Amino acid sequence: MKSANISKDIMLCGTTQRDVVGRILKTGPLEVEFDSGQLRYLKIHGVEVLRAIGFLVRDENWGTYIPNIKNLKIDERRDGFSIRFKAICSRPGQEISYDAMIEGSADGNLRFTGVAVPKTNFLTARTGFVVLHPLTGVAGRPALAKHVSGTNEWSKFPTEVNPIQPFLKIRSLTHEVLPGLVATVNFEGDTYETEDHRNWTDASFKTYVRPLALPWPYTLPAGKPVEQAITVTLSGKAKGKSSNSQKKDITVKLKKATTKKMIPVGFGVPAEEISTSIKNLNLVSNANPKILQCHFDPRKKHGLKELIGYKTIADATNAKIVLEIVVKSIKGFKGELLGVARLAKRAGLSLDAVAVCPVGDLKSVLPGGKRPPAPPLPALYRATRAAFPNIKLGGGMFSFFTELNRKRPPKGHLDFAMNATCPIVHAADDRSVMETLEALPFQIKTGKTFLGKSPHRVGPSAIGCRDNPHGATFTPNPKNERICLVKADPRTRGLFGASWLLGYIGTLAKTNVEAVTIGSTTGPLGVIHRKFDGMQPYFNSLKGPSVYPAYHVATALMNSTGKRIVDIENSNEKSVFSFALQDKNGGITLWIGNLTSETQSVTIQNAKRSLRGNILDESSFIRATQNPLQFQKQIKDLGNKIRLKPYAVATICIE
Repeated sequence: MKSANISKDIMLCGTTQRDVVGRILKTGPLEVEFDSGQLRYLKIHGVEVLRAIGFLVRDENWGTYIPNIKNLKIDERRDGFSIRFKAICSRPGQEISYDAMIEGSADGNLRFTGVAVPKTNFLTARTGFVVLHPLTGVAGRPALAKHVSGTNEWSKFPTEVNPIQPFLKIRSLTHEVLPGLVATVNFEGDTYETEDHRNWTDASFKTYVRPLALPWPYTLPAGKPVEQAITVTLSGKAKGKSSNSQKKDITVKLKKATTKKMIPVGFGVPAEEISTSIKNLNLVSNANPKILQCHFDPRKKHGLKELIGYKTIADATNAKIVLEIVVKSIKGFKGELLGVARLAKRAGLSLDAVAVCPVGDLKSVLPGGKRPPAPPLPALYRATRAAFPNIKLGGGMFSFFTELNRKRPPKGHLDFAMNATCPIVHAADDRSVMETLEALPFQIKTGKTFLGKSPHRVGPSAIGCRDNPHGATFTPNPKNERICLVKADPRTRGLFGASWLLGYIGTLAKTNVEAVTIGSTTGPLGVIHRKFDGMQPYFNSLKGPSVYPAYHVATALMNSTGKRIVDIENSNEKSVFSFALQDKNGGITLWIGNLTSETQSVTIQNAKRSLRGNILDESSFIRATQNPLQFQKQIKDLGNKIRLKPYAVATICIE
C-alpha cells in the first residue's frame, strides 16, 4: 500500500516533538525524576509522596510557559544530589527568568528554591511554586495543615471532589506516607493554598502560590525578585516494607459478567464540522453513534442552515439528537428559546433532548467570585420546557466538571445534568494526560451527591479543549506540539488518542454516568480526518477518506450499547487499561490498551483457547487509517499472551 512517509512519532502521538522522560535521581530512601525543570514522582521507599514540584510561569489566560533551560548542572554524590539551572520564559514583549537550586539528601529530605526576576513588566495569572500530592494513599486520609498564622489544624484530603480549596493560608502540610513514617511539605515565600485538582481531571491535589481571592491576571514589576522555596522533611520510621511495587508481567483475568450494561456513546457535532461530517457520512454512520450532541450558539449566527445540516447527519445515523443551546439573553430568554424551537421545527429536526447553558456560565468563576449575569436557572428551565414540550431537558455546564461542581444546578428541574472534560488544562505531557483517567470516578461520585435523581452525562470530550473557560481563547499551537489548553492536540490523531479514548470511555462506563459523547466527528476534536491548521502532512497527503486510530475504539464501543460489563482482575491498571463486554449469546469482547510509551506483555489468564482479534498499533497504522472498514473486519490468531507496542489497543474475541 502506497502512502506518504510517516514516522513512528507521528503514528504514536501525531507530532515530531518528543516527550522526553526525565532523569531519575536516588539517594537513601528518596527517589525523584528531574524533568524539564520540575521534579516528578517523589518517592520514599517506593511510595509516591508527591506527584510533582515545579516553579511554573503562566500567562494571563492560564497557559503554561515551556521554560528554556540553561546552565543545567546535576551533581550526584553518595550522600545526596544537587541540581542547578536557569530557566527563561518569554514571548514578544514579555520575559521572566528564574534561578533554581534543588538539594536531596540521603536521609530522604529535599529542598527546592527558586528566585525569579522579570526582565520586563510581566503579565501573569500565576508565577511560583506548585506542589502536587497524588490521589493513591492520600485522598480521604488525615492531614495536618499549619497556617501562616502559626496555628495547626487537623483535617483530611477530601474524598469527594471539593469545589473550593480544602486548605487555605497554609505554610505546611503533613501526612503519613507509610505506617510510622510522616512527610511534611513546607511552603515558603508567599501565602499558599490547596485546591482539588480532580475538578479538572488532574490526578492530584495542588498546592500553589498566591490565593485565588486576589485579582488576576497581575503584573510582576521588571527587576523585582520573586523568591520562594519548598522543603520536604521526613519524620519517624517506616514499619515494614512497601507493597506498592508493580510486577513487570501484566495479567488480566476475566471474571463474571455484571448486571451493569454498556452506556450509549455518541459524537459531539460542532457547527463548523457539519459540512465535513456530511461528506463522510459513511464513516459517521459506520461508527453507529447513539447520540449526536449538536451545538447551537446565537452569538455565532447559528440558524436554520445548521439545524438542517444536523438533520442530514441524524437521518444517516438514526442517532438521538441532543441540541446544546447557548442562551444569549438575560431577560429575553423565553423569546430566544421559542425562536430556536421554531427553527428546529422548520428544519424537521426531531429532538430527543435539549440542553441549555447561559452565556455567563461558559466562563469560569473562582471560589468566592461573583457569578456573571445570567437568567435565574429555574425560570430558564421552565422556559425551555415550554418551548420544547415533551422533550428531555438537560443543563449544567458545556465546559468542565469544575464549573458544574462550583455552580451546581437546582435540584428537581433537569432530566439530566452534564459537563465536558479536558485532560490538558494544567499539564500536557503524555503521562499526565493518561493519569487524568484516575480522577474520573471521583467526579462522577461527587456529582451524584448534589445532582439527586438527575442522571449525569459527560461530553463532548476529547484530549483537546472544546472551549477555554479560564481565558479569552485557546492556546495557539502553530508547531503542532504538546501544549496546555489547545484545541488541536496532536495526540488525538495518533495511537495515543486511541488508547486514551478506550480508557476514558471504559472508565466512565463503569461509573453511574448515563451517556458519554466524544469531542467531534471530524476536525481538531474528531476521529475522522479533516484538514486544519497544524496538521502533519501524512493525513493531508491522502487522496481518499481517512480516520484516526481512535475512530476504531469509538466505533467498537458505540456498537456495544446494552452489552453487559464484565468484571476484570488487572495486575497493573496504570500501565494497561482493560475493558470487557458480554453479548446476549455469552460471547465476550475484551479490549486492552497500552497507556504507556513502552511495550507491555499481557497474559489473559483464563482464556481456554488461542485468542482471536486484531491489534491497532504502529504496524497496522496505515491500514487502519486508510482503509478503516476493511481493517475492522480483519481478525487473526493472537495467542494467549498479547504483546502491546506503545499505545497499542487490542480487540480480543472470546467465545
